[in-house]
Amino acid sequence: MKAIRALLRSTHGGTAAEFGLLTPLLLSFMIGTVDLGRFLWTCNRAEKATQMGVRYAVTNDVVPGGLATYDFAVAGGIPQGDPIPLSSFGGADCNSAGGTVTCTCKTGATCPTLTPINTAAFNAIVTQMQRFYPSLTADNVTISYEYSGLGYAGDPNGIQVSPLITVKLKNMTFTPMLFRFFGSTSLNLPAYAASLTLEDGKTG
Repeated sequence: MKAIRALLRSTHGGTAAEFGLLTPLLLSFMIGTVDLGRFLWTCNRAEKATQMGVRYAVTNDVVPGGLATYDFAVAGGIPQGDPIPLSSFGGADCNSAGGTVTCTCKTGATCPTLTPINTAAFNAIVTQMQRFYPSLTADNVTISYEYSGLGYAGDPNGIQVSPLITVKLKNMTFTPMLFRFFGSTSLNLPAYAASLTLEDGKTG
């Protein structure tokens, strides 16, 4: 009995017990700090990818190839040299689904013929973005061509309308290392986007 009472009063293992209780909290804090840095780095890469993607998009071929070759004066009936109105081009969105790229006119808007779709141009923009964010795919990217008020019917120097181009990232996720101890839950990243006005659209 004396030995049992002595064992119950003993404090020799107190430090080890306290360490055992605090260790999970310290590890969670350390891993959480690393996760915060990883999250900020991932957000920075996503934002940079959209910026570089739109920078590439405004100086190369447009994805809706039909828009690049459409003559707003001849086919659209707009007087030669007049600004192209919103009623003639309200904007279009281009997306990829499993490698198939499609462009559709924005809801309620009017568009000229958008086909043929320049899939190579879309993929080139995605490739440029992947240099900054390698894990994104074509299905994560939307390229929008929106009315900007720029462009003149019958302009002989290439594409006649100069849309505002927006490159967006969608459906991107981030998985913190800490979450892997509780299942593989992911966080949705913000829908990053960057916009510039078309500078040097081509017709080829």
